[in-house]
Amino acid sequence: MTRSSLPLLDRWAWRWVPLLLGGWLSGCAQVGYYLHLAEGQMQLMHRREPVTAILADSSRDARLRQRLALAQQARAFATTQLHLPDNRSYLDYVQLDRPYVVWNVFATEAFSVEPRLHCMPLVGCVAYRGYYQQGRARGAAALLQLQGLDTQIAGIEAYSTLGWFADPLLSSMLHWDDPHLVGLIFHELAHQQFYLSGDTAFNESFASFVEREGLRQWRARLGWTPPDPALKRQREAFVALVLQTRERLRALYAQPLPDEQMRPRKQAEFDRLRREYRRLQDTHWNGDGRFDAWINGPLNNASLLPFGLYDQWLPAFAALFQQAGENWPVFYARVLELGTLPAHERRQSLEALQALAR
Repeated sequence: MTRSSLPLLDRWAWRWVPLLLGGWLSGCAQVGYYLHLAEGQMQLMHRREPVTAILADSSRDARLRQRLALAQQARAFATTQLHLPDNRSYLDYVQLDRPYVVWNVFATEAFSVEPRLHCMPLVGCVAYRGYYQQGRARGAAALLQLQGLDTQIAGIEAYSTLGWFADPLLSSMLHWDDPHLVGLIFHELAHQQFYLSGDTAFNESFASFVEREGLRQWRARLGWTPPDPALKRQREAFVALVLQTRERLRALYAQPLPDEQMRPRKQAEFDRLRREYRRLQDTHWNGDGRFDAWINGPLNNASLLPFGLYDQWLPAFAALFQQAGENWPVFYARVLELGTLPAHERRQSLEALQALAR
């Protein structure tokens, strides 16, 4: 696709890319990183195909056409029923040559459960750095480890440009089952609905709530079989176990201990996490090992970050949705009100909502 054939929104956005990059790079030593981001985004935009053209072409893979048709249904449901933005996002498709669109690198200090923040134009400070190439992500993580930081690399299926570009459907989004694909579209459109610069936990918890509640409503509307409640309870128990470990570590790191005493106590907490996981697995999950890959992998502070970011305020947003009478526009207005509060007041409000949900 040539640059001149881009939709109106994208032509406007492209016109500003050189100016934005110039402003970003003028006082920044990390020129290579920002150029990497710009190049990766441009490659995605130039490789797009209209979904309508693929659906109309009977020679294309039948499974691909079925998944893209489902994505269009989910997009329509998101805009009409969940009142999420109705724009050009998810009307095009990009076939990637890799399993994920980006790899995010999370990092913490050796004795902290707080993320190392990275501040960028437009999106503010976030708790990770994204790379379009896995090798770059691994290299960045290695450099952080040399500084004594804990790191974690996570493959990401999709991301939102917050309306700056028309986000396409990606082949990385189609690898999962139908509910996951539908929920992913809800999640990413929720970021376009509201995004609070500099508060990753708020943004991801909000989008995760919209994803889960939206998927519940989708299932009810289309008559899909509801998820197995036992699996839901299992995931909730696993997440709770991880978050409990994070809070114990937070309390540990607040103690005035020398590194030589802190380090073995830190390791003891991760050993305890594995033991408690095995106990749950043996006594409540009938040996189900769906989380084994994560628990058996290398664990450190950064491993816990995604759980804290994506799940931290889920009960608070659920309580807020109830207060809004389960009315999506009213709910979004309440979210906007929360987002305008100073950080300490916003946290107090979220904690109060969280208490109501218990």
